Amino acid sequence: MKLLQKALLVILTSLLLFSCSEYEQVLKGDNYDKKYEMAVELYQKKKFVKAVPLFEEVISIFSKLSEKGEKSYYYLCYCHYNMQQYQLAGYYFKNFNITYPLSNHAEEAAFMSANCKVQASPKSSLDQTYTMGAINELQSFMNRYPATTRKDTCNLIIDNLRDKLEIKAFESAKLYYHMESYEAATVTFANMLSDYPDTDYREEALYLMVMSNYNLALNSVDQKKVERFEETIKSYTKFVDNFPKSDKIKELEMIYLKAQQEIKLSKK
Repeated sequence: MKLLQKALLVILTSLLLFSCSEYEQVLKGDNYDKKYEMAVELYQKKKFVKAVPLFEEVISIFSKLSEKGEKSYYYLCYCHYNMQQYQLAGYYFKNFNITYPLSNHAEEAAFMSANCKVQASPKSSLDQTYTMGAINELQSFMNRYPATTRKDTCNLIIDNLRDKLEIKAFESAKLYYHMESYEAATVTFANMLSDYPDTDYREEALYLMVMSNYNLALNSVDQKKVERFEETIKSYTKFVDNFPKSDKIKELEMIYLKAQQEIKLSKK
């Protein structure tokens, strides 16, 4: 049994060494048809790291307008995408669409260029530059290909990305509130509600706007107190108009009455 295991190990090692040496020979050789064939084979086996340098060499020799040149570029795009190198893949997909505008894969490449930005979009707590870029590129894609069958997919992705931006805006405003930066909180909540009027966070955002205005007024210089307590009352009224049955009404009524009292005292 041990002899059999050793024999199998020797055979597998030999095959591995032969395979590696064959790859090295093709990579260092000047047979570009062989490079292309091996690159495609490696791609199909999902050995993208090994396939990349072969495709790059094929592209450098074959005319970009040749069939092998186009296919190599197409495969190279997906090599980087499948290795989760989304910035690089996005660059190649966009360049593919520019280089081969009449290709059967041109529309696909344009979509994948946008999709690379989608994949690179980080969680909502981080900078959302890629998220906004992805939305813009998906919208540009639909404008460029109005009859695309990917329209529903694009709209669904855009909705999900906008949800992420909405959460980012809400969490940013809440952060200002918890940091007691009440003026920044009121501005950020107002912008968030303007950008996302149908947000699921509307009740909490309006509630925190009342609290932000009130706390800002309490900590203001005398010259600004009346104006800011009046803003507190306005934000309270807006909350009540939107959520008359909210369980926060009683708490906010106390804030409202205190704001009225502070205005009376300030005007004496």
